[in-house]
Amino acid sequence: MTTTTTAGVSGKTVTLGRAAQQLELKRGEFDLAVQLGHVRTVREDLGARPRVAQEEVERLRSAEGFPEALRERVRVVGTAEASQLLDVPAHRFTRLARGGHFTPVKCYLNRYRAVVWLYLAEELTDLALRHPELLNDRRLPKETLVRLGAGEDRRPRNWRGRRAAMLLQQTDDPWERAAGIASALDAAHLAEVVTDPYERAYLSRLRPETARVGPDSPAAREIIERLQLAQDPDEVLWYRMDLAQHLSMARSFRPAPRPEWERPAIGATTIARPAHVPAPASSPGPMEPKPSELRQGAPQGRELEPVAVERVEPRTGHGRLRRGLARLRRPRSAVRSSTTAP
Repeated sequence: MTTTTTAGVSGKTVTLGRAAQQLELKRGEFDLAVQLGHVRTVREDLGARPRVAQEEVERLRSAEGFPEALRERVRVVGTAEASQLLDVPAHRFTRLARGGHFTPVKCYLNRYRAVVWLYLAEELTDLALRHPELLNDRRLPKETLVRLGAGEDRRPRNWRGRRAAMLLQQTDDPWERAAGIASALDAAHLAEVVTDPYERAYLSRLRPETARVGPDSPAAREIIERLQLAQDPDEVLWYRMDLAQHLSMARSFRPAPRPEWERPAIGATTIARPAHVPAPASSPGPMEPKPSELRQGAPQGRELEPVAVERVEPRTGHGRLRRGLARLRRPRSAVRSSTTAP
């Protein structure tokens, strides 16, 4: 089942938190149920948060064995509990998981910031019934021994592949599906596949959230974000080819949004104004700024326009004021003699 994106959702819907309460699931169990497709969600448009139709909640509640059956479908176990479930030593289960026989569905970081992998209990039981030789034979398969001898660990790679499949399952929108594949590539590989910067920006906006793991800290998020990126060359090539295919389908569905350039209003006249108009030769104008001053004061890519300086005309009475100042500067004896002279 997939998460449906529709223009208009008919019927009553509830939030994800409310649906988890009605289905008697913890939030982590509910999120995994949505990722696995056990619970269908709907959205009114691409930017809206997903919701759950009340009809979907009633369908699950009326199913046989509710709620234990639904909880069992999303029950996850670690290495110790998985080895007990399969009745094999813990070290053998770890070697089988590292060799790629068991695919994790979730992970978290312990207090030492080491990745702890979790597996679906229902999936482990089914695999044990289909391949009992993996648990009963003492010797591991030759291919598994070669991988372990080379120090290879297939758990991160298998988890990334499963995560990409779950992201594709949760939406029908071609651009969101392409964004789910693009989340497994780093910026350099993404730029080589998606050369259009507007398409890259659109994929980044639709990029799925980083898997929530505990503890929630910047260091933990950095580890998980790095864990989500493809590492091996053949794995990177596979995601690049898959992204190119999904990108081609998305482009044919609708183009990526682009910014609208500024346009003058209807009826408005735009007059191009030069950066500097030289003053007429007959009348002296303001001093022209030097090019170096323009470059220092103007923002990058623009030139400063010369500021109009208002000429101050000499006012009348200045000559009388200068004569008065000259008289004040003369010695007092000279002033006395000039005033007493007939």
